[in-house]
Amino acid sequence: MRHPKVLTASLAATLGLGLATALGAAPTASAAPTPAAAAPSGYAAYAGSAEEAKANKAFFEAVVKSVAEKRAANPGAAAVTVVYSAANAPTFRTQIARSTQIWNSSVVNVRLVEGSNPDFRYYEGNDSRGSYASTDGHGRGYIFLDYRQNQQYNSTRVTAHETGHVLGLPDHYSGPCSELMSGGGPGTSCQNAQPNSQERARVDQLWRYGLASAFKTS
Repeated sequence: MRHPKVLTASLAATLGLGLATALGAAPTASAAPTPAAAAPSGYAAYAGSAEEAKANKAFFEAVVKSVAEKRAANPGAAAVTVVYSAANAPTFRTQIARSTQIWNSSVVNVRLVEGSNPDFRYYEGNDSRGSYASTDGHGRGYIFLDYRQNQQYNSTRVTAHETGHVLGLPDHYSGPCSELMSGGGPGTSCQNAQPNSQERARVDQLWRYGLASAFKTS
């Protein structure tokens, strides 16, 4: 959930090529994955930098493949379960739980559940670039929640926004506060943490058809 006005060209390149490096208090060297650049065909159209698009699409692809592998025995399930771990982000447990509740009550084709053998993990720490979603390129992803940004912006909005990337939504910084994926675009006064009707419909569409495609290719 980076603020679009401070994203320079050089920083954008850094975001796309090395999101998991130089994170300070972010995931440790042993835990920090290396982002992948592959993009799934079912991912929503992107409205932001090309470098961030690659990172977000790769994350979505990694999560979908991870879920597809674990759910191959039951591909006809009404809702797809995506498992997460909040163990590495204890400061944000309340926000993560609230974000999970928001998304689970907003969509029907995918459900977020905390548990073991997670498809993605939450981490916390300090990063001048703010919060973001990334992937290790090996079927696993993570969400990084930045301390300072979560003090400046509505923390549940930040968490729900980043979780939106897990579910396949891109950033759209030029959108209004009522649009969850507008992120930091509307400014710190924006308190909305709910996806709008278009965002909800898009997630349901992606998980209805995107997962079926993943089953065919996994």
